[in-house]
Amino acid sequence: MRQEKDSIGTAAIPADAYYGIHTQRAHDNFPISETVTHPGLIRGLIEIKLAAAKTNVAAGDLPEEIGAAIEAAAEQLLDGPFDEDMFPISDIQGGAGTSTNMNVNEVIANLALELAGFEKGDYSHVHPNDHLNMCQSTNDTYPTAGKIALIRLLDPLLGSLSDLVDALADRAAVFSDTYKMGRTQLQDAVPMVLGNSFHSWLAPLKRDIKRIKASQESLHTINLGGSAIGSGINVSAYYNQHIADNLSAVTGLDLVQAEDLFDATVNQDALVTLSGALKTLAVNLSKMANDLRLMSSGPRSGLGEINLPAKQAGSSIMPGKVNPVIPEAVSQVAFEVIGFDATVTAAAEAGQFELNAFEPIMFKSLITGIEHLTAAMDTLRTNAIEGITANKEKLAKDVEMSISYATAMAPIIGYQEASKLAKASLKSGTSLRKMVEGSRLFTDEQLDHIFNVHKLVINARTPEHGLIFGARTVEV
Repeated sequence: MRQEKDSIGTAAIPADAYYGIHTQRAHDNFPISETVTHPGLIRGLIEIKLAAAKTNVAAGDLPEEIGAAIEAAAEQLLDGPFDEDMFPISDIQGGAGTSTNMNVNEVIANLALELAGFEKGDYSHVHPNDHLNMCQSTNDTYPTAGKIALIRLLDPLLGSLSDLVDALADRAAVFSDTYKMGRTQLQDAVPMVLGNSFHSWLAPLKRDIKRIKASQESLHTINLGGSAIGSGINVSAYYNQHIADNLSAVTGLDLVQAEDLFDATVNQDALVTLSGALKTLAVNLSKMANDLRLMSSGPRSGLGEINLPAKQAGSSIMPGKVNPVIPEAVSQVAFEVIGFDATVTAAAEAGQFELNAFEPIMFKSLITGIEHLTAAMDTLRTNAIEGITANKEKLAKDVEMSISYATAMAPIIGYQEASKLAKASLKSGTSLRKMVEGSRLFTDEQLDHIFNVHKLVINARTPEHGLIFGARTVEV
């Protein structure tokens, strides 16, 4: 063990630990979550320390030998997967992320000391605060690192979302001439094609792509250089002018410094906007999942319109039962993300004066939500959407026996008479077509129109749309 000292007192640190006293205290104080700070956020902080060291050396404020040691340590950490033992702090913590910021400062400082041939904890050569945190505050490094992590995590999410849209478009094309009944309030409405359902799911997802991309772009504005409250205290003019460009070079991202650093320090509207976009995506995905569960319900006593790929036995007691497990999992992720949005909203609202102290839970919620949504969309696509088949005979029978054709009859014979025919059809179990053939209620031409399913399902904007019929005098 080695002894380290801070303003509170001394603490024993494992001799081989790269972290220091601040990390140890945080580990002891926040035994809350089993998950630690996300490696993407840790990576962002390491990149900030690397860019800051380069900037401070160029400014003449950090000795070159110390800067070189910091750079070597940071680059070594960035070259490979992190040792989890280096970053043991819960991702839920007090202090607005100070514990994680200091954790990274301590790890880089001790690794730099080791590379330079000094003992861990000998901070007279490389100091976590004086050197690693030069020109910085947790209030500008932590949110910047969080944004870097989110920007990167959104790329695979957008890729998975685009792949899902493509898969839905493929199914929409496959089922473009498979007729089925549309429903409103879960009751029979009028005919449509099964492909319409898939198109109605993918259209909002395309809008989700636009919303998420816009939210991702807003994350490129950072408050680095604002220091404690945005005033830039203890930040050199050179650092403030060059840190965003230097960090962009290190990360490969196009990052820009906010025009108003006071505003950027406390306001988290970019995170709230992203959270809202993720919630909307979650709602759209869960709506689709609900439809898939209903459409595949059965196999004997449900709707039975489509078949989802059978992925696992559905019951520990009922042999042969197969459940819609993939849509169920997707909906559960959606419920979680909707909850995360409430958390992010509450945390953003709770920001006070010149700092939001609740950024750790905001980033935890957003990062977890993005990762879970990405995985959920991938399994939905590969294990459900791509393998869906239609029960065409069942769908065709539903359309044949539907009383929805009364809707097309109403302009000709009136709503009340059409309603009587519909009720009579339901009571007798006879199709509407058989009931009205030879009844003199309609001409042969009108009947051909009324029961022409193809015309009934054509989009209302097309010239071939066939739902409007001319009225005539009816002999009853």
